[in-house]
Amino acid sequence: MGVQRLNDIPGFNIDRVAAAAGDDPDVLRLENLDTDIPPPAEAIDATRAALGTDDANSWLPYTGRDDLKDAVAAFIERRGGPPYDGRREIVITCGEGDAMLDALFCLTDPGDEVIVTDPTYAGMINRVRLVGAVPRLVPLRVVDGEWLLDLDALSAAVNERTRVVFVNNPSFPTGWVASDEEWDAIASVCRERDIRLLYLAYFEGVLFDGRTVTHPAALDGMRDRTVTIGCPTLEQRMIAWRIGWVVAPGELVNDVSRVHIYNGLVPSGFNQIGTRVALTIADDGLAAANTEWQRRRDETLRQLEGLPAVRPAGSWSLLLDVAALGLDCAQVSDALLEQKVAATPMRGWGGEVADRHVRFVFSNEPVERLELLGERARNALSGLGST
Repeated sequence: MGVQRLNDIPGFNIDRVAAAAGDDPDVLRLENLDTDIPPPAEAIDATRAALGTDDANSWLPYTGRDDLKDAVAAFIERRGGPPYDGRREIVITCGEGDAMLDALFCLTDPGDEVIVTDPTYAGMINRVRLVGAVPRLVPLRVVDGEWLLDLDALSAAVNERTRVVFVNNPSFPTGWVASDEEWDAIASVCRERDIRLLYLAYFEGVLFDGRTVTHPAALDGMRDRTVTIGCPTLEQRMIAWRIGWVVAPGELVNDVSRVHIYNGLVPSGFNQIGTRVALTIADDGLAAANTEWQRRRDETLRQLEGLPAVRPAGSWSLLLDVAALGLDCAQVSDALLEQKVAATPMRGWGGEVADRHVRFVFSNEPVERLELLGERARNALSGLGST
């Protein structure tokens, strides 16, 4: 017999598509959040060197190395965030997934509501459910070809059970980047209704078209109301390091530390050392990586020109509105795979908005391979009766 807490938690879809794609080198791998752009060489070297040291092969310290906590605090401040006491307000975790769950356990009780966007990362929605809270969806709308948050729906979604607004920005999978007006609206809701902002910052610096970082904890009255989740996974391309952090201001850090000890327990010592180096070197390669990811975004959009693809302002993926073509996202994903394109249906990544879309991750295929996408995508769609 299954437990009830899993009743509303679907599978991930990505693993299904990846398994179906197999090892065929001809398949365009647009289903998974990988990239072929390597991590900083200095971080790799530091991780290798740390493998042979005794203090990097220890249970201690449970909540992370002090030097990495200090590096995280300095990194956030360089980005325009507020000052934090790294050793007293930051917990190092075993990746961003553990960090999200740790934070949600400390911010919600069963039955509380957490506002998330539709679409959003399925790992956010379903961690809300895992802790016994209830996701309340606020739609993203397409205006002039880009995503915008429905601010009226945001205000209407807040009620006496709301405890948290949970956003990732730039948002995955849409590529929505909140404007100043949108951040101000989110902050106003949090201040006026006395609720927390849980900010997943893992794509924070992956921005296109000259956009710059806005750290919401720096907004008026938001430093001690914002809990920030970060990691080196995406910006520094350190996917397999599995290091993350929770910035838990004030006394909240005590709760997050306690949950972390019984959830992730202890992050990898040598990977913490590599992460510290990645956060402190002069050039982590992000600017060059963003230039290349933007080239790939632009080529993907060019290949899908004339189809209802939505332009992302940041992150590694974009969405195609297949419902606008009269099609179902799961059927389109299957048809694309028959044409050697692995792309993930967004069913379960929100509500009715997400359900309209198929996602293309453009971070792991070079432009020369992406040039194959247009013909294959149109063949798949025409096979389903769409032009």
